[in-house]
Amino acid sequence: IVASSLCHAEIFHLFEGEDKHGFPTVLGHEGAGVVESVQPGVTDFKPGHKVKCLDFYFKKIFKIRVLYCYCGDISTPRNVTMNETNCDCLFDMSVKRPHGRALVSENCHGFQTFSRQSEGSVCAVFGLGAVGLAAVMGCKNAGASRIFAVDINEQKFEKAKVFGATDFLDPKAYNKPISEVLAEMTNGGVDFSLESHFNSFKSFQYLNFLCSCVKGWGMSILVGYTDVDFSARQIQLISGKTWKGTLLGGKPAVVSDYMTGKIKLDYFITHKMDLEQTNDAINLMKTGQWYISHFFTSG
Repeated sequence: IVASSLCHAEIFHLFEGEDKHGFPTVLGHEGAGVVESVQPGVTDFKPGHKVKCLDFYFKKIFKIRVLYCYCGDISTPRNVTMNETNCDCLFDMSVKRPHGRALVSENCHGFQTFSRQSEGSVCAVFGLGAVGLAAVMGCKNAGASRIFAVDINEQKFEKAKVFGATDFLDPKAYNKPISEVLAEMTNGGVDFSLESHFNSFKSFQYLNFLCSCVKGWGMSILVGYTDVDFSARQIQLISGKTWKGTLLGGKPAVVSDYMTGKIKLDYFITHKMDLEQTNDAINLMKTGQWYISHFFTSG
């Protein structure tokens, strides 16, 4: 493992109750590295391949104790043994910068989801972490005419502007639901909305606004990883609106776009930290003293 980025989903796992499988739990699931050796029967990879870890859930038995690997892989130690199905070759061996490879996991679903929307669309992104900012970048690359960046941390708006956001909204600044503000500013609602917050309370707030800010035949997309219940009024959906979730996929296209300069994964890095600074990185993430993605270098 060359590098691993910290994901807010791991903070949720630690502090918001998704510990039903118990501890010890090894966190760290957004890693990139170089294959040193392969076992008999492995056909898709060979030594020297530059790979990233896929996100699937499984458990391993380690010295008779159950060791749970969050999202199906471990990316924080320097050397790990990975199942073949939990790796993804990045195909282009000229990808030299390890931090770019690790960030493919962090951002591909946010970017790819919005990069397929139609040109001229009006979009709203709730939550400006790494995934949300990747969605903003996807909107820009797809030719969106207007991109609303919504977050309660106004310090993130400057970074969102770099990625292509055109309008910035802090829900705390209004005495009405932010969905109503968006509807008023867009003559009835946006075409696409995406929620990417990984805090249960804030996600609950945003989910209630997500569909109501979209006009008829628009689409709302859920990315935020939390365990909250939410509801919608039937009248919100009968006008042809679509709700959908997104999680994995699109990595080869993201790598290709990264290599050609179409997307700027390097811009997502705000900190480079040693593994011993993990708790410091977690505190930075919890307190919002960061723009996007914290980054670890193992070893």
